[in-house]
Amino acid sequence: MLFAGGTVMIALLGLLALGLGSLRGVALAVSLTVLVTMVASITLLPALLTLFGRRLERAVRRRADRDRGARWRSWATLVQGRPWPALVVALAALAGLALPALGTHLGFADEGTESPDSTTRQAYDLLAEGFGPGFNGPLVVVVEGSPSAMAELTEAVSDVDGVAGTGEPRMTGGFGVLMVYPDTAPQDPATSGLVTRLREKVLPGLASRTGATCLVGGSVAAAADFAGAVGDRLPLFVLVVVGLSALLLMVVFRSLLVPLKAALLNLLSIGAALGAMTLVFQHGLLGEQPGPIEAFVPVLVFAIVFGLSMDYEVFLVTRMHEEWRRTGDASRAVREGLATTGGVITAAAAIMIVVFGAFLLDQDRMLRQFGLGLAVAVLVDALVIRCLVVPAVMRLLGSWAWWFPGRKREV
Repeated sequence: MLFAGGTVMIALLGLLALGLGSLRGVALAVSLTVLVTMVASITLLPALLTLFGRRLERAVRRRADRDRGARWRSWATLVQGRPWPALVVALAALAGLALPALGTHLGFADEGTESPDSTTRQAYDLLAEGFGPGFNGPLVVVVEGSPSAMAELTEAVSDVDGVAGTGEPRMTGGFGVLMVYPDTAPQDPATSGLVTRLREKVLPGLASRTGATCLVGGSVAAAADFAGAVGDRLPLFVLVVVGLSALLLMVVFRSLLVPLKAALLNLLSIGAALGAMTLVFQHGLLGEQPGPIEAFVPVLVFAIVFGLSMDYEVFLVTRMHEEWRRTGDASRAVREGLATTGGVITAAAAIMIVVFGAFLLDQDRMLRQFGLGLAVAVLVDALVIRCLVVPAVMRLLGSWAWWFPGRKREV
């Protein structure tokens, strides 16, 4: 219980590696919730079982003779009989679902991604039709300098490709503001490209000639900055979460291949979830309005799903490890491990899928993305990864799955 909860906390606290204040509170609050649940499971739960254990014992005794794992044992036997076909089919399906994630466009939704029946979307469309698509997401250029620098800035920006026009420049006490209206809509990648050109090509030259300080802001620029910050720190985040979780599993099972296998399979299920999110919300599958994926949703999905996946991994592999230590039979260990934990894992996953799936009923696009990503990831992890891929991989590894440097073979 402590190790399973520890993997969830590691995944959530890994969000701190991103260095983003908006996610720091989420990481600490949810991790604290997991910690409280862990403490309750080893203190409050035993106390309650002591009080009500006799009543529960009657129901348990009535079902003691039933072999509730027979179906899971048969399924494990079937997978072990043909491990390579099961593994190839499952991995091919997951890779195909994860493939769209390579083209994920991070950003922030606006009124343009709402339903055409909403009044805000209708107002958005009317403004775009009357004043141009860029009117809904103007760039804000802030200048610290002289009036002559402001005049030169206005002239230079007006000639940039992709700029439909500028507003009237305003200056007060050496500070100026210029509204820049792009030719393209806020969610168009070309608008983000315009922000990059202004920052890297136009404004540096102007600053060197006039000595003024020029900065680009606005909703589009803010979204690009946030997405860029997430992208730059994502490798560190993944490295911290995957590395610490694998290290914890290595300590628990004293194995090198089990943590490596768990990390790779968890990444595959997360990739499938991100691919599903991209298909539905970015490409408009199932009737959704096409638009970007909210920049912070993928990292939240990664943290939560990686923690839950490791949680399921600990439940399943712990039972396999116990059976292997008892009998020394790797195939039997896989069968018995799935037979005794398969029902628990799928039941827990079903609860999480219902909870996360409820987010799809909300009108908020961000919550729907969050719910779909989590529900798909849990579904894939519980049914495909734990019930198909893990038995096949463990069958192929055999006793090598439990190999660890310096440990003698146990029988």
